[in-house]
Formats: sequence, structure tokens, C-alpha cells
Amino acid sequence: MKIAMPVVGGQLCTHFGHCESFQFFDVDPGTKEVKKMETMTAPPHEPGLLPKILGEQGVSVVIAGGMGARAQDLFNQRGIKVIVGASPSAGSPEEIVETYISGSLSTGANPCDH
Repeated sequence: MKIAMPVVGGQLCTHFGHCESFQFFDVDPGTKEVKKMETMTAPPHEPGLLPKILGEQGVSVVIAGGMGARAQDLFNQRGIKVIVGASPSAGSPEEIVETYISGSLSTGANPCDH
């Protein structure tokens, strides 16, 4: 399983399309361990581009603070699960992923309304 997270300043970015980079986490679903982490600089914001790029990277789950409905639909069309409402206050990106794979990630409202 490959999880992607938008990051700004080393923490979860609350606006998906305006992050500095994406952190990728390769997770062993059996042991629920993060096996590998990578970072990719985000391309300039262009509606509809990120679902394509992240899909090409083999991402199966995106954890985000906020994400617009259109982007969520595009991810869903590619079979990529979207988790919105995650908070940077939940910890580092790695800690948030570890909380997600343990089944205990708490999420709130999606701050994006577009």
C-alpha cells in the first residue's frame, strides 16, 4: 500500500492543492509498518493534475487536511481512497500515517468547500 500526504513546512498541508511537496509512505499492510518514505516536489497547481500524477506513482490512499469535491471524485475514479479532515496537530506526517494504519486516525471537517 502506498500512502500520499501533501506537506508544507514539514507538516500536513491543510489545503491539498497548494502544498510544497508530497510525502509517500510504502506500507506493508500485513505488518502495518512503514517500509519506505519518499518526497516529491509538488507541481504547480493545476486542477485535475494531481490525481493523475499520484495515480502514476502507485498511490492507493491520500491523507489530506482539505480537498475539493472535484479532486476527491477524480481520485475515486482512479480507485484511490481519500481521507480528508486530518489535522497537522495530529503529529508529523509519519505519525499521522502510523495512526491511520493502526486504525485510530481521527478526522474532522473538510476545510475545503470547492
